[in-house]
This record gives sequence, C-alpha cells and structure tokens, in this order.
Amino acid sequence: MIKVEGIAAFVAVVEAGSVSEAARRLRLSKSVVSERLAELEKALGGTLLHRTTRKLALTEDGAVFLERAGRIVREIEEAAADMAERRGTLSGPIRIAAPVTFGRMHLGPALYPFLTAHPDIRLTLDIDDRRVDAASDGYDAIIRNGPLADSRLVAWKLAPSRRLLCASPDYLARQGMPRSLADLNNHRGIFYTNRGVADWRFQTPEGAILVRAKPALGINNGDMLRDAAIAGLGIALLPAFIAGPAIREGRLAEIDVGHRPEAEFIYMAHPAGRNPSAKLRAIADHLKKSFGDPPYWDIADRA
Repeated sequence: MIKVEGIAAFVAVVEAGSVSEAARRLRLSKSVVSERLAELEKALGGTLLHRTTRKLALTEDGAVFLERAGRIVREIEEAAADMAERRGTLSGPIRIAAPVTFGRMHLGPALYPFLTAHPDIRLTLDIDDRRVDAASDGYDAIIRNGPLADSRLVAWKLAPSRRLLCASPDYLARQGMPRSLADLNNHRGIFYTNRGVADWRFQTPEGAILVRAKPALGINNGDMLRDAAIAGLGIALLPAFIAGPAIREGRLAEIDVGHRPEAEFIYMAHPAGRNPSAKLRAIADHLKKSFGDPPYWDIADRA
C-alpha cells in the first residue's frame, strides 16, 4: 500500500537535494526518511532515486512520478490548511513572486511581522524581476508594480504607485532641465527593460501621450535603474518608493514637464478560477494596511 508519508518524503528529498536536508525540513530523523523512501519504492515496484555518496538523481520512473507526487502533497497540505482556517488558524504553504527592489525595500519589512504573528504559515517568497506566469509556474499569487494585462489573473490593489521623472543634478547641469514633454525627446533615457521604451506615458487633457527619449541604457532592475540615473547617464522614470530617498538626499532631482506620468498601482494578483485561501486574503489585507493610502513612502517624500 502506498502511504502519503512516503510520497511526502520523496518530494521533500527531491526538493531539498538530500535525505539529511529533507529530514531537517520534515523534522524527522534521516533513518525515518530513508525507510519511508524504501517503503514507497517497494510499493511502487521501482526505483525512484539513484543514491550515491555525493548526490541524489531521479530515475526515469522517479521523474514521471514526481509531477503527480508533488500535486498530491500540495493538495493534502492545502486541504489541511483549509481545515485549520475553518478553525480560525492560518497555516500551510503559500508561494508568492515579487519584484526585487520593492521586495527588498518594502515587501519584506511589511511581511516579517505578519509571519511572526502566524508562525504556521510557510511562505516561499521568490524575488525576481522577470514576468512570471502565476498559474503555470505554481504561484499562489504575484505582486507587481504597474499595469496587469493578463486576463487569467484576478488583481487586488495594494497601494497607489506614483512615478517620478528624475535625473542627477550633474546630468541636468550638463544637459539642461527639460520643461515640456517635447524637451524630453532631446534627452537620454534610462529604461526598465521589462517594459521597454514605450513606458514613458504621461497624462494630458487630450489623453495619454507616449514620449520616447533617446535610449541610453536598458536595465531590468529598479535599484540599478536608480543608480544609473544617480551616475548621470540620463533621465529615468522611477516609482516613488525607489526614487524618494535619493531625491531627499539630493542625489536625484525630480523633473516637472507640466504633466504627470500615468497613474499606476501595486497589485497582488492570483490565478483566475482558483479560490484564494484565507491566508492569501489575510496577507493582502495586512499589506494594504502596512503600506497605507497614500502609501507611507509618498508621505515621506512630500514631508
């Protein structure tokens, strides 16, 4: 008979990369994990893992079994979490993807107190600026700054995200301060490559206007985008939560061209057709309260 404990041990060993690390994560002895693996292989009538003194490797049978085994373990964990939530306890695994700079500057500090208050939640937070596919990549939710055009996602607004056009005082002293949208065409632009040069959109009485400065540099990370602007390489359109401290310190100067960049929001989005868990809703509510409306980084910038 195939036991759930054996399936869970197998998945844990593959994810951890070793029996000893899997045992630590499962809070079991190495011998118990090894016994459960052996029992599972005996019940299945095949070898799932090649074991050597240095590493473990999936067999062909193991690779086939892993996909379904992982789903079984996740579904059992989610079912157990649902039962706990019915009793008023938030528990179980949850996986969220978020951008690097926002995650480091604001998301982490907001989440840590929540996780301390709910120690039974096992959060995996993947920090990456690439555009992940929430459903196919196995995420319960993603956090993004800016527009979400994916109809397969249901988005919750966490906070407004004001963006600022800025450059270093040195760059502006050399190249001059732009005073209009037309002036920007004669300046060097530093662009966030996950959005590209079509990212500079401004609100006007006639509607949104796209401005294309001369591309000087493309970067896929917010910290480096800010640092390139501080280094005087050109003008950047940055979220206030990134640019604010550098503007207050005088390393960047905000540029007023008579029109504001298009309004944006920070979202948490989960796959459509999947009921969000109580713990995901609780995390979203906590983040909204932590960020505020207007968000605390805007209040600090305007103080």
